[in-house]
Amino acid sequence: HFEEAAIGGHPTARCSLGCKEGGNGRYDRAVKHWIIAAKHGSDESIKLLMAAYRSGMISKEDLATTLRAHQAAVDATKSPQREAAEEYYRNKRRR
Repeated sequence: HFEEAAIGGHPTARCSLGCKEGGNGRYDRAVKHWIIAAKHGSDESIKLLMAAYRSGMISKEDLATTLRAHQAAVDATKSPQREAAEEYYRNKRRR
């Protein structure tokens, strides 16, 4: 099911596929999955890519490009309505 969700554009599924590939020792494929997930706004993939960079599995240039794409994806999801909804639910949880 992860494969179908990842193909459909679900960043968490794509990140999970990367973890599965990494667990199987296919780090090059794992990094590719994490890059795709990060470009769709996955914060977890960014954390994993930072660790991959420290381990030498991704170049500084590729990481920088991915970080810019991640920020663009995050910015694209921002709207006044979404921020108002987040504020509403944050306040609701405090009660």
